[in-house]
Amino acid sequence: MHGQLLILGVHGTQLSELEKALFTRIQPGGYILFGRNVESPQQIRALTDSLRELSDTMPLIGIDQEGGRVSRTRGILPDPPSAQDLREKGDVNLMAVHGEITADVLSQLGVNMNFAPVLDISYNDDADNALRGRCWGGDSQEVITHAGNYNRYMRKRKVLSCGKHFPSCGLANIDPHHELPVVDKTLEEMFRSDLLPYTTLAPELDAIMSCHVHFSKVDTDQPGLPASLSRQLIYKTLRLQIGYEGVIITDDLDMGAMINTYGRGEDVKLAIEAGNDMVMICHQTATAEQAYDALGELSPYAVEDALKRIHKLKKKIKYPPAFQQKRWDKLYEETAQFRVRVMGEERANADTIYPEGKRSPVEDY
Repeated sequence: MHGQLLILGVHGTQLSELEKALFTRIQPGGYILFGRNVESPQQIRALTDSLRELSDTMPLIGIDQEGGRVSRTRGILPDPPSAQDLREKGDVNLMAVHGEITADVLSQLGVNMNFAPVLDISYNDDADNALRGRCWGGDSQEVITHAGNYNRYMRKRKVLSCGKHFPSCGLANIDPHHELPVVDKTLEEMFRSDLLPYTTLAPELDAIMSCHVHFSKVDTDQPGLPASLSRQLIYKTLRLQIGYEGVIITDDLDMGAMINTYGRGEDVKLAIEAGNDMVMICHQTATAEQAYDALGELSPYAVEDALKRIHKLKKKIKYPPAFQQKRWDKLYEETAQFRVRVMGEERANADTIYPEGKRSPVEDY
C-alpha cells in the first residue's frame, strides 16, 4: 500500500533482476525516466511495458520532456524548442502544437505523465538556478497564457501533466540540485505574482511538483526548511487556500538541497506529513526499501487521503497505443520541422552550446 506513495528512478535501459524484485515487492506508484534510460524508441517502449507488467495497478510513468535543454529523448529525437524559444516566437498556436507533438511522442514510448509545464516566472533569463531557457514567461500572465496552452493540448492527447515548481524557483539564486536556495519573499507577495499560475491553472493540472527552496519569510520559525517539507506552503497554502485537489509530488529527494540535510526515511515522512501525496527518489533507488519502511511508520490517517488522490489520478491513465515504427518516423520528422519553424533553420541545425557556469545537472540526467 505505502509503495503507491513512491515515484522511483530506473538505473539503465532495461530492468535488472534486483530492480524487478524490488519493484514487485514494494509496488511503487510510479516511475521516472531519464536520459540514462534512453537507447532507442523500441527499447524505451519495452522498458515501460516491463514496468507495467510488474505493477498490480497501472503505474504513473513520467519523464521531464520540456524541450530545449531538458529533453530526455536526446539522441533518438531532435530536441524540441524550449519554452523560452516558444515565448520569444510569441505564437500561442505553436505552443499548442508543442503540446500535441510532445504527447504523441510520449504515448509511443509508453510514458503517461510529463513533468511539465514549468510554471516558474523568469525574473532573470540568465540566472544560474537551473531554470535557464525553461520558463514560459517573465510575468505571471505570460506564464498562464503560454504554459496553459501547451498544457491543455498535451492533456487533450491523453498525457498527464505536472506543473512545477511550487511555489516558485524563479527567484532562486543557486541551483537546488547542489544546495538549498533561500528566497526572502512573503506569501502575500507570492499571491500577487508567483502563485497566480497555480491559482489559475490548478483545475487543469493533473499534478503539482513542490520545490526544494526555503522561503524565509513564510517558515520564519524553521530556518532552512524546504518548501517541499513545509506544511504551511503545501497543506495550508496549496491545498487549503488555493484549493488544489490533485496529486502533489515532491521534486527529487536526491537533490543536493535535500540529501545534504535530511536522511532517507526522515525525508519521506516529513514530505507526506507536510501534505505531499507522492515522493520522488530519482537516483538512489537502492534506498527505496528504506523509504518504504519509513512510510509504513506513518499513521494510516496520514496517508489515506493521499492514496485516494493517487487512485483517482490513475483512473485517468490511458493504456498507450502500440508502438509503430512508421508513426515514430513521422513524429521524428514533425519534431525536426517544428524545431525549424520555431527557431529558424540556422539555429535549429546548429549544435546547442550553453555558456560555461550555466550548466545544471538537470540537462544531463
